[in-house]
Amino acid sequence: MKHEPARGAAPGSREPLSLRLYVAGQAPNSAAAIRNLGILFPGGESSGQPVKIEIVDVLREPLRGLADGVLLSPTLVRLAPPPVRRVVGNLSNHEAVLLALGVAP
Repeated sequence: MKHEPARGAAPGSREPLSLRLYVAGQAPNSAAAIRNLGILFPGGESSGQPVKIEIVDVLREPLRGLADGVLLSPTLVRLAPPPVRRVVGNLSNHEAVLLALGVAP
């Protein structure tokens, strides 16, 4: 998968942070995880670094979750930059989520 710099990205800016959130429909924890993800990365960026976010509903696309080894939802997966990292839960502990993703709070 090719990553392109976000429009307006400064030359020499870091690789975009690529995240995928697996949820189960509109379950309360799934809705909370989506809401918290928006709080963590407002405007699709983190400290000037572009953030690409994809949300996958495992009730609609169960094979995607299985292919990526997702057994619980919600699960947030950092796809890029490597290494891949996973956070399970509703993402309510913002500081812990950012640390687990390797993003400076």
